[in-house]
Amino acid sequence: MHISSPVRTPLVTGGKTYADVTEDVSRQVEGRPTREWTIAFTISVVVLLYGTACLFYTWWEGLGVWGLNKTVGWAWDITNFVWWVGIGHAGTLISAILLLFRQKWRTAVNRAAEAMTIFAVICAASFILMHMGRPWMAYWALPLPNTFGSLWVNFKSPLVWDVFAISTYFTVSLVFWYMGLVPDLATIRDRARSRVSRYIYGALSLGWNGSAKTWARYEYMSLILAGLSTPLVLSVHTIVSMDFATSVIPGWHTTIFPPYFVAGAIFSGFAMVQNLMLIIRVVFRLEDYITVEHIESMNKVITLTGSIVGVAYLTEFFMAWYSGVEFESYAFINRAFGPYWWAYWAMMTCNVISPQLFWVRSIRRSVVWTFVLSVVVNIGMWFERFVIIVTSLHRDYLPSSWAMFHPTLFDISDYIFSFGLFFTLFLLFAKFLPVVNMAEVKAIIKSSSERLPKSVSGVAKGERVTNPTFNKDVE
Repeated sequence: MHISSPVRTPLVTGGKTYADVTEDVSRQVEGRPTREWTIAFTISVVVLLYGTACLFYTWWEGLGVWGLNKTVGWAWDITNFVWWVGIGHAGTLISAILLLFRQKWRTAVNRAAEAMTIFAVICAASFILMHMGRPWMAYWALPLPNTFGSLWVNFKSPLVWDVFAISTYFTVSLVFWYMGLVPDLATIRDRARSRVSRYIYGALSLGWNGSAKTWARYEYMSLILAGLSTPLVLSVHTIVSMDFATSVIPGWHTTIFPPYFVAGAIFSGFAMVQNLMLIIRVVFRLEDYITVEHIESMNKVITLTGSIVGVAYLTEFFMAWYSGVEFESYAFINRAFGPYWWAYWAMMTCNVISPQLFWVRSIRRSVVWTFVLSVVVNIGMWFERFVIIVTSLHRDYLPSSWAMFHPTLFDISDYIFSFGLFFTLFLLFAKFLPVVNMAEVKAIIKSSSERLPKSVSGVAKGERVTNPTFNKDVE
């Protein structure tokens, strides 16, 4: 007879059996779209179409429709690019690193987090194309022979490193996400009633047959991809930070940027995962799989990374003073008390102060507080990138070159385009693919279920079992 330890907090509640897991997760894929999904998808598509029209107008007229000037050559475009790349970090972290550390709480949230990574990187790549101004020349960023009409790229430029790092990260994350989907796609295939669905999901499941050899190869593949993905979590945003750190601009030229950017990326990525998972949890009625324990575990990571980001902010100020370089000192004083002071203090409030509320257990385990603070964190991380980029550029070495940046309608609209793209893709994923990893949830249901399933324990579903070791009832 299997006994669940009363010390371990259950990660699957409601006394779910293996059949319940399959039914609860597959219901969203097999059923008709709900009214909530239809409304959300319609809004996303409308936003996407509006943003697409503004984007094509931007390309048609040129980047002069943005608020850029001779001093602030980077602004909302690069701010949004770095922000989306940062959001894309949580998926690979949850999938790869937590898999290697055998953290069971990742199983209910890793699928949606991986999908979020894919879509966030696509949104980030769209800002690279926007900033080019001539997207049909995008292939110039690749090391192609000169016979293609372009010169070889400058491999000393961190902008080129961006291309290789992000494309590698996207490719590995996409493979990791898709391979994790295969067992669940086979489940949907076997349950499909229409010939079209059976054919589509059959093709996507790659002939999965559920044999012991197939499962063994799946486990090996997962560990190999997790091992490949883990360094990418650290390398991608490190390389993105070098876009700034390798320059001589005061406020950018600092060695703290790589670890600082990585911590900030995980910070914002986990906050976005929280927002998405809390919505999915309610809309798809998955409260028994995405539990308060999952929410609390992720909030602990947000608190940790938020504290690291806060230390980095203070370290920047200390090093600006300790360096004795007047330009560096002025750059940070200007951030805090100059024309963009509101952005700096919004950043400090959202990123340093608000996550500390998670030290209170009742707030850390509250769905409403978690959702609100996760939104606040993502707002703060956007302001962080804006502060780093714009306030460092708008007042350079020469006072004669000082200028202010003011966003135009097209700066804002092109940012809105990325939201339309992201939520359109995510909603399509949520409707046509399982948002929870059924295979991995079933793998932990013996040791992490609130009640013992009949097929596991040999007792009736929901029956109480006495654990003689602890001399108390175990549910």
